[in-house]
Amino acid sequence: MSRVELLSPKVDFVFKRIFGTEENKDVLAHFLNSVFEDSGEPLIADVEILNPFLEKEALSDKLAVLDVKARTESGTLINVEVQLWNHQDMEKRTLYYWAKLFQSQLKEGDSYYALQKAVTINVVDFRYIETEAYHSTFHLREDKTGLLLTDLAEIHFVELPKLKEQSVGTERRLVKWMLFLTAKTREQLEVLVMGDPVMRKALTTLEFLSQDEETRRLYEERMKGLQTYVADIEGARREGREEGRKEGREEGRKEGREEGYREARREMARAMLEAGDNVEKVVRLTKLPREQVEAIQRELESGR
Repeated sequence: MSRVELLSPKVDFVFKRIFGTEENKDVLAHFLNSVFEDSGEPLIADVEILNPFLEKEALSDKLAVLDVKARTESGTLINVEVQLWNHQDMEKRTLYYWAKLFQSQLKEGDSYYALQKAVTINVVDFRYIETEAYHSTFHLREDKTGLLLTDLAEIHFVELPKLKEQSVGTERRLVKWMLFLTAKTREQLEVLVMGDPVMRKALTTLEFLSQDEETRRLYEERMKGLQTYVADIEGARREGREEGRKEGREEGRKEGREEGYREARREMARAMLEAGDNVEKVVRLTKLPREQVEAIQRELESGR
C-alpha cells in the first residue's frame, strides 16, 4: 500500500465511515467503552448500528448531521456526533438531538415504561465546557443534594483541544482514541494502535479510505459543505448587532459582520491545517489570502 496522505478521522464523514458501519461495529463498541469507562459508567458488550448508510447529497449540506446512531444489547440508544467548529447554541442543539433520540423509541399507544436510556456523545474540536477536563458527563440531578432524578438521560462532551494542553499518558483508552483522532502523522498512529487489534482495524480502515479516489473526492466535497459554516448568517448577524450596539451606528454593525466572517474563515483554516491539509487546499476552500494561511501554519508549527 503506497504512502498516501491520510484523511482526517475527526471530519464527520470519515468518522462515520470508520465507526458507523456494520463491519466496524466492534470499533464503535471499543470507542464507546472508552467513554463509559472514563466516566465510570457500565460497559457494553455489543452494539447495533442504526444508521449505517450515508446519503451522498448530505456531504455538501452544512446542516446535514453525519452522526452515528446505535443501540446496545441492553436497549440503550446512543448518538455520537463529531463537530469541528462551534455552530453556537451547542447546548440547545445537543438537547434537541437527545430529545429526538429519546422520543423515537415510542410509537403511538406504547407505554412510557418501555423507554430506555438515551446517550449523546459530542466529540468536539473546540473548547466548550468551562472546566479543564477533556471529558465531561452530564445527568439530571437535584441542584442542592445531587440526587439523580433518572439515569435515562446522559450527555458527554469530549473536547479534543483540551487533551493537547495536558500531560497525559495513554493508559486510558479514551486518551488513545482522542490521540487517534488528532494524530498528525502515520507514525504516531502506528504507535497508538500497537498491541490493540481493534484500534489497528480502525487505522486499516482509515488507510483504505485514504487510498480510495472516490472517498477522497467525497471527503473534499464534505469539507466544502462544512466551509459554508463561515457564511453562517445568524452568527454573523449576531456579531454585527453586538458590534453595532457598541459603536452606536450602522458602520459598527457592518464591521462586526465582516469580522465574524473573517474569524470563521480563520478558524476553519486552523482546523484544516491541524487535520493535515496542505496550504493550497486551505487557500482554495477558505478563500483566505495565502500569506494569512501560511502565518497560521507557522503559528501551529511553533506551538508544537
